[in-house]
Amino acid sequence: MSQQFLPNNPLPQEAKVPDEVARFSPAVEAEVDRHLAKYPPERRRSAMLPLMFIVQRERGWLDKPGVAYIADRLGVRITDVWETATFYSMINMRPVGKYHIQVCRTLSCKIMGAGRVTEQCSQRLGIKPGETTEDGKFTLSEVECLGSCGTAPMLQLGLDYHENLTPERVDELLDACQRDEYVFGVKVR
Repeated sequence: MSQQFLPNNPLPQEAKVPDEVARFSPAVEAEVDRHLAKYPPERRRSAMLPLMFIVQRERGWLDKPGVAYIADRLGVRITDVWETATFYSMINMRPVGKYHIQVCRTLSCKIMGAGRVTEQCSQRLGIKPGETTEDGKFTLSEVECLGSCGTAPMLQLGLDYHENLTPERVDELLDACQRDEYVFGVKVR
C-alpha cells in the first residue's frame, strides 16, 4: 500500500516583524512594487532576491531593519529572509567598504592563481579576507564560483568583473580605487 505524498509546507507561524523596519523613498517603494507585481500573490517570496538587492543598494548592506522590511513586504518570517541571504555571497551581511573586492576561490581560479591575487590584495591593503580597512574604503572577501571559469583568475569589484588577472592588472585596479578614480560599470583601461 503506497502512502500519499504530502509536500513540506511552511510552518503555520505568523510572520512577526520587529519594531525597527527600514523606510525608503517613494521612488524605491515604487521599484519594490514593480518587482512584487511580477509574481502572483502566492509566489510573492520569489521577489526576495530583487528586494535584497534594493535594500542593499539603498542601505549599503542587509541589516536587521532591511531584513524586517523585506519580511514585511513579502509576508514571510524573518528567518526565511536570513536563510536566503546567507546562501548568496553577493548579499552583504555586514557593512562593506566602498570598494568590495571579492576574489573567486574555486577550482579554476585557484589553479590559475587566485591565491596570489588574494595575497597581493591583502598585502597592498593591510587586511585579510573578511576584513575591512580602518578607513572603511576596502573590504576583501573570498567567494565561491563567480561563473567566469574560462577567464580565471578573476575578482569582482562591486558588481564589475575583472578577469584574466595579472599582478600588474591587480595593482592598476587597486591604484585606481585608492585614488578614488575607479568608476563602477566602466573598465579602467
